[in-house]
Amino acid sequence: MKKFQVTIKFRMDDEFMQLIPSHREYINSLIGKTVIDQYAVTMESQTIWITFSAKNKREVKKYLAGSPLFKYWEFQIEELIVVDGQLHRLPALQLN
Repeated sequence: MKKFQVTIKFRMDDEFMQLIPSHREYINSLIGKTVIDQYAVTMESQTIWITFSAKNKREVKKYLAGSPLFKYWEFQIEELIVVDGQLHRLPALQLN
């Protein structure tokens, strides 16, 4: 599987707020299936960042379209070459 970074800009209204619980259920299901590696949201700039594991950009867009909030989004999908961080490392050995 390849890794993709999605940057999403969104706009909010009352309907958006009502859709958040069902959106979170959808995102949690994708995290549980290891389709989503990272999910982060900032209200300051109304931006979402999601790291996906997928075959191609088309598959990523299909996952995005499954969200109830999809119509509120403007997004960009980029394929990643390097993904590294604490979560991608083996745990440190602790000798007894």
